[in-house]
Amino acid sequence: MSSRVSLEGQVAVVTGAARGVGELLARKLSARGAKVALVGLEADALKQVSERLHSESGHWYADVTDHEAMARVAEEVKQRFGKVDIVVANAGVASGGPFVDSDPVAWRRVIEVNLIGSAVTARAFLPVLTESRGYLLQIASLAAITPAPMMTAYCASKSGVEAYAHSLRAEVGYKGVRVGVGYLSWTDTDMVRGADQDEVMRELRQRLPWPSNKTYPLGPAVDRIVAGIERRSSHVYAQWWLRGMQGIRGCLPGIIGAVGQREMRRFEPRLGEVRTGLVGAGGAADEEERTHK
Repeated sequence: MSSRVSLEGQVAVVTGAARGVGELLARKLSARGAKVALVGLEADALKQVSERLHSESGHWYADVTDHEAMARVAEEVKQRFGKVDIVVANAGVASGGPFVDSDPVAWRRVIEVNLIGSAVTARAFLPVLTESRGYLLQIASLAAITPAPMMTAYCASKSGVEAYAHSLRAEVGYKGVRVGVGYLSWTDTDMVRGADQDEVMRELRQRLPWPSNKTYPLGPAVDRIVAGIERRSSHVYAQWWLRGMQGIRGCLPGIIGAVGQREMRRFEPRLGEVRTGLVGAGGAADEEERTHK
């Protein structure tokens, strides 16, 4: 296990920082002495988070899928703080339901934010991370390890960012930049609570095998992410059991394919009840932003 690096005086950028994992991560990084740059779509919420932090901070309104906007943010963050040591690509949205009935705009948006937005974030900040020999943490998910019916867009996006981050690690490691992938199971955030408002999706999740059928508290999950950042870890697991999933992931598509068919047959009469579109408060903020563009 690598030794921990003190976060005192380091500059950390967190995308999707208005709520959930991003907000609490910003607070915990700040409590450890890091200066924090918050990036996201909800300007008022970001301002409120920034005002509550213990250390120096700033907030930037930007859509992570907009390369010009993110390049501007990277330049302004460096001007403000003089450097960037840590970037956490956390911004993400989700949608659920049968693929054939899904909203094609929402389905595409999940890919754009979770995968393309992560790549745009890295492209904007890698020059400054190279200067500082810093660390990029890409937030993925249990959905990167195992497929799940009714979550095609989310699973595709998180599998994509996992593969992209692993590839990027090999490209930039010799320059001194470390790249990590963070994995979370169902964690108590607005996104998960928003998904659980749909009765069918909630019941399907409850039928998953233990321990993947639980919702885990946010605090301990973010504590593990912070520890991973301090160690510049290649893999960060927000729940202890996720590490063990890596060893069996090759078997999971076949198992899910067989068991999933049975569950889909059971729920088929109710599938029309599943809401289309992005879930949770973050999803609503993203949809509002695109409506006003």
